[in-house]
Amino acid sequence: MTKPKLGIALGSGGARGWVHVGVLQALKKHGLEPDIICGCSMGALVGAAYVSGELDSLETWALSIGRLDMLRYLDINILNGGVIDGESIMSILQNFKKDALIENLDKPFTAIATDLLTGREIWLQDGSLSEAIRASISIPGIFSPQKTRGKWLLDGGLTNPVPVSACRALGAEIIIAVNPTAGVLEYRYRDLETPEEINENENENENEPRSALLDRLFDTVPDRIKSGVKAMTPDFLNSDIDRISYFDVLSSSIDIVTSQIMRSRLAGEPPHILLQPRLGRFGTLDFHRAEEAITEGRKIVQDALPALRKLMA
Repeated sequence: MTKPKLGIALGSGGARGWVHVGVLQALKKHGLEPDIICGCSMGALVGAAYVSGELDSLETWALSIGRLDMLRYLDINILNGGVIDGESIMSILQNFKKDALIENLDKPFTAIATDLLTGREIWLQDGSLSEAIRASISIPGIFSPQKTRGKWLLDGGLTNPVPVSACRALGAEIIIAVNPTAGVLEYRYRDLETPEEINENENENENEPRSALLDRLFDTVPDRIKSGVKAMTPDFLNSDIDRISYFDVLSSSIDIVTSQIMRSRLAGEPPHILLQPRLGRFGTLDFHRAEEAITEGRKIVQDALPALRKLMA
């Protein structure tokens, strides 16, 4: 008897999307590898690593990231439509994907993006895998838009945060959806760090204090706006509860919008299994917390195994 074709929809959620690594690893461990992979934003990035055979390499890199490492990957350029241009990050990601073509992958794959000018949902199903990912992860106001095929593209979370519809269109008979932002609106602000945690983070790079590192990263920013850009990024350097940073406002606003869109889309296009990790106070840019998210991804698959096996029987 032929098993039903299994699709997985990997949702958006910034750094919370590291949960997808654990989900995909756990599914493979239990013999439930998806036949079709569709991803939005961080889901597109992790899904691409999976279909190109580089998931373990991506996990190794993710686990190596410290709080200050993310600063080194930033290439501040507010003139390109975002605080982060993203080219340095893409140069790293290309090492994992070898700039494959989507149509040459072993399994069907779709990355979801949003047309900046029309607001339409865009399905990227052929051409450069790295360009598709770069478009799908273009969080508004943070990463600059990606120009692909004559269109300026933004994060797919603006139109289809958990792309169940794409999986179904590609022929999936059973669909697993992963929503990294589950419960995120319950945790608007992260806990304050203790003095011990602050000292520990300061020692991550003893030769270059945080303030000096930030100054070096902002060398290309015009002097007249440098102080304003610095004011946008305090969450990289501290967790001062008495002020709300640019990234706090922007990421929370995006969470609110995408959560509403996600509820509407999933109500009309429900998956067979919805995996909802509980990551608590986990920020959109907390990429240095990959281990926590990956562990949670494995856990939610383990919890859902009885239902998954019943569906696939």
